[in-house]
Amino acid sequence: MKKFLRKTGLTSVLSALVLMTGTTAAVSAEETIKVGILHSLSGTMAISETTLKDTMLMLIAEQNKKGGLLGKKLEPVVVDPASNWPLFAEKARELITKEKVASIFGCWTSVSRKSVLPVIEELNSILFYPVQYEGEESSKNVFYTGAAPNQQAIPAINYLMNDIKVKRWVLAGTDYVYPRTTNKILEAYLKSKGVDAKDIMINYTPFGHSDWQSIVADIKKFGSAGKKTAVVSTINGDANIPFYKELGNQGISAEDIPVVAFSVGEEELSGMDTKPLVGHMAAWNYFMSEDSTKNVAFIKQWHAYTKDPKRVTNDPMEAHYIGFNMWVKAVEKAGTTESNAVQKAMIGIKFPNLTGGLAQMLPNHHLSKPVLIGEIQEDGQLFTVWQTNTLVKGDAWSDFLPESKPIIADWTAPINCGNYNTNTKKCSGQNY
Repeated sequence: MKKFLRKTGLTSVLSALVLMTGTTAAVSAEETIKVGILHSLSGTMAISETTLKDTMLMLIAEQNKKGGLLGKKLEPVVVDPASNWPLFAEKARELITKEKVASIFGCWTSVSRKSVLPVIEELNSILFYPVQYEGEESSKNVFYTGAAPNQQAIPAINYLMNDIKVKRWVLAGTDYVYPRTTNKILEAYLKSKGVDAKDIMINYTPFGHSDWQSIVADIKKFGSAGKKTAVVSTINGDANIPFYKELGNQGISAEDIPVVAFSVGEEELSGMDTKPLVGHMAAWNYFMSEDSTKNVAFIKQWHAYTKDPKRVTNDPMEAHYIGFNMWVKAVEKAGTTESNAVQKAMIGIKFPNLTGGLAQMLPNHHLSKPVLIGEIQEDGQLFTVWQTNTLVKGDAWSDFLPESKPIIADWTAPINCGNYNTNTKKCSGQNY
């Protein structure tokens, strides 16, 4: 009997300890707000995405220095989808269901975003997507802090056409949804401006493509027809390194056939020999060389955080900077990290960009942005040669595709839809 009592007493004590430990663990978990970071740290896109992971860690650390959010510390949860598009979906589900993150900041390619999208919507989470994309989408669960086509691609075409007097066009891209859809829009736009089909060359290559000799030779031949020719590049990831190298090998300078890139910025240039690239261009909404008080402070913060004064900043970093700080303001406004409340609070939030303007989250979940075109310098920086006078509002649906022209996105009442047809006055298909 005594043995039984002693055993029972011991069991009771152990049970109590387990309960106390479990309670402590639960309280501990509730003391932080988890933030998911979904960027490729390996594979073909690591050249671009690794620095975005570092950016998010810096922003979270800085917010924690300010006291965190809603009285709790922010806890980053980093995963590596390894440039594997289906793995993005798996990692997103893991972040939401297992790690219980409040929001996810991540993806670069549109194919990775498209992979994540059904998971984010099914589980009603939030994704902040920081890279330029092809448009033709607006989800209530995604905030698009990169550029839509009317904030990058269309202005770049206008600059080349009006200022450089380009008459022949090479649309060169990586073979996936972003380049194909963007080039579909650009081809339609060029033809609407009177460009003949024979003056448009379109070429696609796989991710990680390395043998550019014949393609660059074709571009060189296409540009020898006596009309000013330019390359509009939607080539993504580490394929850019051999592409630009081959341009130099074949003696194609910016004076001969200028290249304007939509996915090459300071980070990608930092790993290249930039001497042969001087004068080629990139179109973004931010350059590290921008001389503003906010930008100087941001660069100083970045160098202090990384302990490396040579680390560059770039456009997608600014997009995360804006998106993260807007999310913080929205959570504070809503008083909770609950997705529906934060989604509603996000619309109308304003936060200073790094070029001296004020970004605003629009009802279509896109931002107002400046558009900049910069020339590559020998030191790998981009010198602004043209920019818009005002901020441009992101347009989720292109006016240059007949099927998209009547479509708008508006996540406020009474429309509350990502693909509202202004002719039929109805949402069509899925609400994005």
